[in-house]
Amino acid sequence: MRQINEKADNYKDKRVRRSILSFTSFLEYFALASFIVTCCIIMFINVSGINISIDIPNVRMAALYTFGDVIFFGIVFAVFDNVRHTVTIGRPINRLLKATSCIIKGDFSVQVKPIHRKKKNEFDILIDDFNKMAQELNSIETLRNDFIANVSHELKTPLSVIQNYATLLQDPDIDTEKKKEYTKAISDASKNLSELITNILKLNKLENQQIFAQTTTFDLGEQICDCLLEFEPVWEKKNIDIVNEIDENVLIKSDDALLKLVWNNLFSNAFKFTDDNGTVSVSVKKENNYAVVSVSDTGCGMNEEVLPHIFEKFYQGDSSHSVRGNGLGLSLVKRIIDIVDGKIEVESEPGKGSKFTVYIKL
Repeated sequence: MRQINEKADNYKDKRVRRSILSFTSFLEYFALASFIVTCCIIMFINVSGINISIDIPNVRMAALYTFGDVIFFGIVFAVFDNVRHTVTIGRPINRLLKATSCIIKGDFSVQVKPIHRKKKNEFDILIDDFNKMAQELNSIETLRNDFIANVSHELKTPLSVIQNYATLLQDPDIDTEKKKEYTKAISDASKNLSELITNILKLNKLENQQIFAQTTTFDLGEQICDCLLEFEPVWEKKNIDIVNEIDENVLIKSDDALLKLVWNNLFSNAFKFTDDNGTVSVSVKKENNYAVVSVSDTGCGMNEEVLPHIFEKFYQGDSSHSVRGNGLGLSLVKRIIDIVDGKIEVESEPGKGSKFTVYIKL
């Protein structure tokens, strides 16, 4: 990150105009000096209690000297005040002005060096907050660029498949079986493309808080069973054994539509990464003040390097299965769990499978 340090103290913003002697500041100190001198003369006369003979020429000369002294001290105090302002206020302001100009130009990596190290004043706190803001903007910009790059890559893959097979279908000598094969490939690629766009839109709405939890009371066990039954063709085709331990009357007050997305994504991953003749286990039970849902499988599992990143957008830890997904499912799951004020935990071991546990307040 680029740091704005003492070099910025000499930075001059064209919008700011300030001289070493401000006329307004001089008038203020001139008035103050005049007031002090007048008060001193009045107090001297009143306290002394003596009759002073008035010598007009001497009084006029003394008045001129006094007026000159007032002007002199007014100028001295005004210059001193402007120098103090430049050192104590101008330095941090110049650093912040230069940093904000960098932000305006799109450079979010800028950081402002604090004025004081130990005893911080208001400007140091403002600089700390500015640095935090710049870091957040920089991370958001990085995520935005990564998101665009990943979306472009993910969109390119199914479009290339559709384009290639559509070109092959233009061959007049192609047989019927090949036509079925190519049209099926185009249909699958179109389905993947549609799913990708749908997930991107859902994730975008969730991240921008355009979707809010609509709470209703419902039986969580029944919802889990309904979602699980939708994958019956998948587990029958792969001959996957289903083990379920679902307690009755696990009533929760939450958003049933959003939670369906959670279970569908967790079940989809479980069946996707479980080989033929494997096992997928589902449990629903009450623990303290939470409804606990566990989805485990006997699939390929994940190592310790992959686990910290599984909720990141477009992240795919297992490259051998990358063609089956787009890396957005678990990002959706994590965002929804945050919205409904729940939590999710993951346990996994390479070659032995994974277990996702979701906690939702009763």
